[in-house]
Amino acid sequence: MRRIDKYEAPDKLLDGRVILISGVTEGIGRALAVKCAALGATTVLLGRNVPRLENLHDEITEAGGSRPGIFPFNLETTEWTEYEKITEVLSKEYGRLDGLVHCGGTLGELSPIEHYDPYLWYRVLQVNLNAPFLLTRASMPLLRKSKDSSVVFVSSTVGRKGRAHWGAYSVSKFAIEGLAQVLADETENIPIRVNTVNPGATSTNLRRAAFPAEDPGKSARPDEVLAPFLYFLGPDSRGVSNLSVDCQP
Repeated sequence: MRRIDKYEAPDKLLDGRVILISGVTEGIGRALAVKCAALGATTVLLGRNVPRLENLHDEITEAGGSRPGIFPFNLETTEWTEYEKITEVLSKEYGRLDGLVHCGGTLGELSPIEHYDPYLWYRVLQVNLNAPFLLTRASMPLLRKSKDSSVVFVSSTVGRKGRAHWGAYSVSKFAIEGLAQVLADETENIPIRVNTVNPGATSTNLRRAAFPAEDPGKSARPDEVLAPFLYFLGPDSRGVSNLSVDCQP
């Protein structure tokens, strides 16, 4: 099997595809939105910071990409019924969804379980687990309308092997792996593929919060870990589902 972490996306890989990405105002989500647009996709940008969403919208259109859709959305506080409204709008605007990528996430705090703040625990699980579930659930009818759709969840090294003090973040990523496996099994006989991607050490705000003393230059840039995401979103991965892939060794 090809090295997915070394995948080289051809020009126009995503031509004509409609791809919804959460967490696009910074980090991997932002880099992925820019790259998907450059490869021909119409991106739908979901994040809570309106000025950053507008800046990203302008960057994409000024570079010649299709005009993105914008959805200001707070994954922590928004009621589940509001997720249905997103997909209602998408249905009227595009009629289908070819890709869904869950890049939104929050770290919480690094703390022993016995000292972990309960409110923060709920907050991290809401953003990192419940929100991806709700967004996926609401998007399923639109994903079914595509002839070749893909759902990609962002995982983590600490979501595959627990590590002391990583608390709710680690637990949420373990749960994401489970959610992806359940959904992949449920969609085995329909053209929806479901996979998880672990970016590894990447220079993002979340990484800097977890490792404040670390030299950010030692981590990969967000645009350097996109290969597996692009592989799973494009037609080359048709029929490939239920994988957990690392972006870095």
